[in-house]
Amino acid sequence: MRLTKYTHACVRLDKPAPVAGGGAPEDGGARRVLVIDPGSFSEVEEALRGAEALLVTHEHADHVDVDRVAAVLGQSPVLEAWAPARVAEQLRAAAPGAADRIHAAEPNTEFEAAGYRVQTFGSQHALIHPLVPVVANIGYLVDGEVFHPGDSFTVPHGTEVGTLLVPIHAPWNKIGEVVDFIIAVRARRAYPIHNALLNDRGTGLVEGHARRIGDIYGTAFAHLEPGESVEL
Repeated sequence: MRLTKYTHACVRLDKPAPVAGGGAPEDGGARRVLVIDPGSFSEVEEALRGAEALLVTHEHADHVDVDRVAAVLGQSPVLEAWAPARVAEQLRAAAPGAADRIHAAEPNTEFEAAGYRVQTFGSQHALIHPLVPVVANIGYLVDGEVFHPGDSFTVPHGTEVGTLLVPIHAPWNKIGEVVDFIIAVRARRAYPIHNALLNDRGTGLVEGHARRIGDIYGTAFAHLEPGESVEL
């Protein structure tokens, strides 16, 4: 599986499509594409090009640009979306022609999307302030390998995580909580998300702690630039 990071919280996963007859996938052959959280800071159209599945963690615009995502849903005959109920309603209203391909995601469930096994965890966005309403937030574990928590520090229970996507900077977190999240999940590797508001100095500071303390607990943390890909 290949993971490509886009600006802020958006990632694209792709893997070879199965070959008829059960043979080995060919290099350069068709690939299955799943995208998580194409928001207003992200390269939405590029990330969704050729995608068959879209997962949205929650309703904030930096995680789902409803108008741009709806435009892609309207143009693609195959793209299916899963999102918390309120986001699903917004997408159906904006892309009525794709309404039957837009599904409400619930916590603690499992489903298949574009050939990927998806498990859901958590139910609420992390607290920003008592005067800021808390919205629904679903974390997604894809193929038992990649966990995207959205805007939360939900630890997926009853499973091991290979690759953790870490919200490095947000109005709702601090460095100590970021590091504690990495320690709690104990993934083999971790990469940053939710970092569009950090400058280079801030990135170096936060990721330095994540890398140093992650190493102590067996998690190899590495930086990814927007557009950079890694093979998992």
